[in-house]
Amino acid sequence: MDLRKLKTLIDLVSDSNVSELEITEAEGTVRIVKSAPAPVAMVTQMAAPAPVAVAAPVAAAPAPAAPAPVAEAAPAGHTVKSPMVGTFYRSSSPGAKAFAEVGQQVKEGETICIIEAMKILNEIEADKAGTITKILAENGQAVEYGAPLFIIE
Repeated sequence: MDLRKLKTLIDLVSDSNVSELEITEAEGTVRIVKSAPAPVAMVTQMAAPAPVAVAAPVAAAPAPAAPAPVAEAAPAGHTVKSPMVGTFYRSSSPGAKAFAEVGQQVKEGETICIIEAMKILNEIEADKAGTITKILAENGQAVEYGAPLFIIE
């Protein structure tokens, strides 16, 4: 699409009450979305680009070998993982005592934390009895599905 034509379309959208405009032509599709202060133009080319000759790379001295990454040892014990995406909380309210602390004995089914998802507080229970040896998530931290939360031995 011609650059002058594109500029004219952007000016028309910015001066009108139209918030979004999409035009499809043989060369491709143009979509103009007006935000608060200025319009934003997004151009998508549909036609295949012409092949371009690429010069062969010049041989260079080999890069020094990177040191092998040191694999972290998996923590011993059972890992309690997040069953959902949300915000991890160790206690029921900001000033309350935490559900679980390092060194604490927990029973299977005992609440060890809360994950808030969509304004709902979901109690997460220990799926194995044992001693909490490590807490892997920070209070108030966003957690993903399957993220490790606790280590129980």
